[in-house]
Parts: sequence; structure tokens; C-alpha cells
Amino acid sequence: MSESLSTSEKYLWQYVQEHASDIVDTSIVELSERANVSTATIVRTMKKMGYSGYTPFRQEAIRKLTDKTQDFKVLKETDHEIRAAILKNQYEVDNTISNLNIGVMEDAIQKVNNAKHVYIFARGLSNLIGEDILLKFELLGKDVQLHDDPNIIKTLSKQINGSDTVVLFLTLNGNTPELVKAAQSLSKNEVTTITFTCNSTSDIIPYSDLIFLGVKSAESYFPKYEIRSRLPLQILTRIFLDAFAIRIQGHQNLTNKKT
Repeated sequence: MSESLSTSEKYLWQYVQEHASDIVDTSIVELSERANVSTATIVRTMKKMGYSGYTPFRQEAIRKLTDKTQDFKVLKETDHEIRAAILKNQYEVDNTISNLNIGVMEDAIQKVNNAKHVYIFARGLSNLIGEDILLKFELLGKDVQLHDDPNIIKTLSKQINGSDTVVLFLTLNGNTPELVKAAQSLSKNEVTTITFTCNSTSDIIPYSDLIFLGVKSAESYFPKYEIRSRLPLQILTRIFLDAFAIRIQGHQNLTNKKT
């Protein structure tokens, strides 16, 4: 459904997703001013996303927030700031899982399973998630490499080719220059790329064959530093790895029974 949105409508939809907790107290006029879009754009976006208008969307946001608050007894026992932090994490978990595309999941599992070589490219804190993927792929018998050095990534991406290779990108914002350049090179070499990111309009998207899109909150409790939550990427990769293990082990069990 979101594929039919225009650029401004996609921006607005991403904005309301990132500011979900504020929507409950925001009128359509206030949202128009804060997001810098017209009220007509707001109404049009909501209709494309399955709502009859902004008011029904806002009412659902209120209901969801109320349900979440009632679900967590601990929320009643702490102050506003801590409640906000708890809801921020649940928001990322719930919306990231809702964003999962089973078709993409199945295609990615098949691509990685059929690949003789798997590369993981990540930078910064995302490299920690890469280490988890590396370990689990190794345990499953895959030939896999993890790289976070920009020069190595740049060099390898130009050398890698062949239909028997898959490259995984872990990038929160999807705009890390060396990763985007690597994705461009791999696209030219017709190498399958699987990207885990939280930015649907990022520079790496056009060069990615399969995309796992997470949802992150706009809130950061470390504003002086470029440190953002990798929770959405952790959720996506963990689900993918679990699904991969289930499919592969199930296939192996079936093959063993036939022999």
C-alpha cells in the first residue's frame, strides 16, 4: 500500500511513525505545521494507508498507546521519562515486526542458502550485529566473511562477482558513503545484495535486491553523539537468522529421511 505514496506522502508517513506518541495530542493543523506539509497531503496520505481521514488514524494511535500503557504494569510505577523510554523501545519492536515481508524473507533465505560465499558489510555499531550473523552462519556451515574497514569494503565490492555470492549490508540510515558505493559496484557486477536498514528513502535502497526495513524512533538519549538504537536491525537480523536456521535444518531433515 505504501508503494503508491508520493515522495511528500512517504515523508509524512515516516514522520507520523517516528512521532507516534505525539500524534495523540496533535491536531491536523498542528501536524501540518510540524511536518511542513499541507492538510490536504495529510488527508490524502491517510486515505492511501487505509484510513478515512486523519481523525480515525489519530483515534487508532490513541487506542494503541492506551493498550500499550495498560499492558505494562511497570509503566504505572515510574516517571514520565522512563515510561517514554519503555514505549520507545516497544514502538520500534512492534512496528519493525509489522514491517516484515514474508516474501522478502523467503527469497533471502533461498539466496543465502544457495550461495557459496556470503559477505557482510557493516560500519560502526552495526558491526556488532554483523559479528552475531557471522557466528551463526559459521555454525550453519556457510562460507562467510565480515568486513567493516571502508577500504577493504571498497576493494572487495569491485572484485566480487558471480551468481553464487550474496552480500549483506547492515546500515541504520542507509547513507553511509562507502556502503552505498559498495552496493553500486555490486549492482554493476550483478551480485545479489540484501540490505537491513531503517530508512526507506536512503541512497543504498536503489542498489539493493532484497530489503529488510526496520522502524526506529526519532528520539535519542545521547544527542551529543551519533549513537542511535540498533534495536530494529537486531530484531530483523535475529528473525532472519532464526527463520534461516529453521528452513535449512528442516530441508536437511527431509533430505536425510529420503536417503
